[in-house]
Amino acid sequence: MRSKILALSKNEDFKSLLTKKKMSNKYTTIFFGNLANKSNQKLNISFVVKKKIGNAVKRNKIKRRLRNIINEATKKMPLNFKYSYLVIAKPTMLNNEYTNIKEILFQEFKKIR
Repeated sequence: MRSKILALSKNEDFKSLLTKKKMSNKYTTIFFGNLANKSNQKLNISFVVKKKIGNAVKRNKIKRRLRNIINEATKKMPLNFKYSYLVIAKPTMLNNEYTNIKEILFQEFKKIR
């Protein structure tokens, strides 16, 4: 079964999330908070990878990794569906192992609950 994940689509959603709460680690910066007109049935999350990090292949690799981690997180732990999330990747994410990134992001999402 496909998990219930939606990406943020409106520019206003991104701007309002950037003013909400924030958590950082060495791989990502996570902005999270409540958004108006959001359903609590689906997880609103978007991934941002800046062009400074590398070419399109590298950026897409990072986004695939993040999407996969979030899919596993929705199955293994209860995420707060009331919040919307914006995950901004850092350049250190490119050269590190998937398991290290996954462990740290799981810890961050546990703190957010």
